[in-house]
Amino acid sequence: MKNREYQQIDPQALATPPPRPPPEHMPKRARRKWEVFPGKNRFCCDGRIIVARQSGVLPLTLALIVLTSGLFFIFDCPFLVEHLTGCIPAIGGVLFVFVIISLLQTSFTDPGILPRATPEEAADIEKQIDNPTGLSSSYRPPPRTKEVVINQQVVKLKYCFTCKIFRPPRTSHCSLCDNCVERFDHHCPWVGNCVGKRNYRFFYTFIVSLSFLTAFIFGCATTHLALRSQGGNGLVVALQFSFTFFTALELVVCFFSVWSIVGLSGFHTYLVAANLTTNEDIKGSWSGKSGNEDVGNPYSYNSIIKNCCSVLCGPMPPSLIDRRGFVPSDDSVQTRPVEIELPAAKNDINMVGRAVTSGRPPPPPPPVVTVQQPAISIQSHSTA
Repeated sequence: MKNREYQQIDPQALATPPPRPPPEHMPKRARRKWEVFPGKNRFCCDGRIIVARQSGVLPLTLALIVLTSGLFFIFDCPFLVEHLTGCIPAIGGVLFVFVIISLLQTSFTDPGILPRATPEEAADIEKQIDNPTGLSSSYRPPPRTKEVVINQQVVKLKYCFTCKIFRPPRTSHCSLCDNCVERFDHHCPWVGNCVGKRNYRFFYTFIVSLSFLTAFIFGCATTHLALRSQGGNGLVVALQFSFTFFTALELVVCFFSVWSIVGLSGFHTYLVAANLTTNEDIKGSWSGKSGNEDVGNPYSYNSIIKNCCSVLCGPMPPSLIDRRGFVPSDDSVQTRPVEIELPAAKNDINMVGRAVTSGRPPPPPPPVVTVQQPAISIQSHSTA
């Protein structure tokens, strides 16, 4: 075997790689406000569409309207165009478009949700409620209400324990959506949303146009069957055709729907003319049902035309929840290491603190200095 020489290598002479810098603070994805919205709503299209969480009846409403209208356009319109006039499909098409557009606007529009109070605002309101006079007292007033004057009439504002705010006039908290809605009318499961200040005009357009569409299809289906039964054939013979079965189906659906829809349209026409809401009419807030005989509607303009223009033709108020806005970031923690200066008397603790917090090797300990004090002799003198 060959002679081999071994040489000891100094570990400090090896090139050590430089220490890696601490990882940078990875920026978090900015969240929008609809992602942390506290109410019971569902959002689609990055917050552009808002519906109630319990909106399972809305697809049923759409299916009934589309199915009935589709049967009308397929089986009734060709026969009526041939025997009556070509304006029937055009009229039905315009009504159908009005119904679908107004339904979607009612379902996907913010009804007027009020934002909840921040923790600071809620604490301030609670402090005002607990001690309204500013004096130290253990008395807590049981009623949480405020009074405002509207058109020389006192209106009470109730406190919402969920949203931590005093509800503005005509505002109510929807238990299904868990939101305070401005000018709350009612929660409609057929449209899958609350009906309030911002979408009431769309709801009214929907039920009125749906009333006209249902009555129009009902009349056309009846005319179709009447023309088929002419010539001595009779209605029974006319129903034996396969395509007239669908006409009879339309007739049955429209017959049981038209009365409720027309009645609902008439009721809301009365509410619009009087500048009332369904919630106020049921509770009897301004009609004497609640015990106040001399109380009138402070929101009425005492004119049907002015009330209709105020409710249906007024400017669209902006949404107050800003659901597509970004949540403000609360990251105020420093990302770089912080050196902690500890007392100099405790050298060992100081070194450990520096090594842990700064990431650098500990400095060498200070030299130990020995101080020799001169010997002091104390002599005692005694007196005789």
